[in-house]
Amino acid sequence: MSSRADHRIALIPGDGIGNETTPAAVELLDRAGELHGFRLAYETFDWGCDHFLRTGRMMDEDGIERLRAFDAIFLGAVGAPGVPDHVSLWGLLIPIRRGFRQYVNLRPIRLLEGIESPLRGVTPADVDLVVVRENNEGEYSEVGGRLSRGTPDEAALQVASFTRRGTERIVRYAFETAAARRGRLASATKSNGIVHTMPFWDEIVQEQSRSFPQVEVSQYHVDALAAMFVLDPGRFDVVVGSNLFGDILSDLGAAVAGSIGIAPSANLNPEREHPSLFEPVHGSAPDIAGRGVANPIGQIWSGALMLEHLGRAGAARALVRAIEAVLATTDVRTGDLGGSATTAEATEAMLRALRRER
Repeated sequence: MSSRADHRIALIPGDGIGNETTPAAVELLDRAGELHGFRLAYETFDWGCDHFLRTGRMMDEDGIERLRAFDAIFLGAVGAPGVPDHVSLWGLLIPIRRGFRQYVNLRPIRLLEGIESPLRGVTPADVDLVVVRENNEGEYSEVGGRLSRGTPDEAALQVASFTRRGTERIVRYAFETAAARRGRLASATKSNGIVHTMPFWDEIVQEQSRSFPQVEVSQYHVDALAAMFVLDPGRFDVVVGSNLFGDILSDLGAAVAGSIGIAPSANLNPEREHPSLFEPVHGSAPDIAGRGVANPIGQIWSGALMLEHLGRAGAARALVRAIEAVLATTDVRTGDLGGSATTAEATEAMLRALRRER
């Protein structure tokens, strides 16, 4: 074991169940480090909705600069009653994503053995895909505004912004991911109805495909693609979509895989010029916060993605295998998976499984 910290992690538990799932994940991460010969050092930031209610800001004014020195950022969940969602999201997560050029949102979707999909007759072999979501532009734009507020003529305008650089880099990353997996890429579009941005997206997908002749490319209108996620998820390997389409499809994929509570994500700066951020897909779940019953798997799996990004692939695989072992060989389940285990009980079960991985 190294006597110093090998990786510096900015820990932002955030709101609600984030304050329960992040300590659980840190236990697993630290144990993985002990078993694989490295050490993580954490600095905790109390940013989130409570911070906003105290200070009027979701994070400190110099937050981006303070985070810049870390090797990675580990986020719990953001959101709380009393703070509008657009305030909480645009005050913390989106500034980090954009400030550090985390233009890839990577969301693995797998049906793990021991979890039952809500889809009839679907097995783990049928659900194993990755959604690559554009994370910095697209429909999540600040361009627009409100006109004639409070009058019968009131209008709200939201402008989607797709740049060639932004679209090329996310599509190229998706092709590279598909080439490293099973060689199939599906692109989400809606070029029959959205007449400027989506044909532009489609053209860039076709341009990039010429550099990846080994990858089979298909194109789906996003509504048909959503239907296929439900009717035939086994046809998909890597799916690439714009900010909005990727967001919706990855949440649907998590539901197909049994629970959004297990779904991980990574916000990546592939060039590694800035720290990347890792977070579960689920929200802060204020309805169960403080009860100790939240599912820690999404947070732990996000931690595995973080370890992989930090070059600790063996420890990352061990973490995922520990999750798989608990689900496949025990009846330890939190409430979202039909069980009655607490967060602590689920965490302890995975710690035991991780010890056996050594």
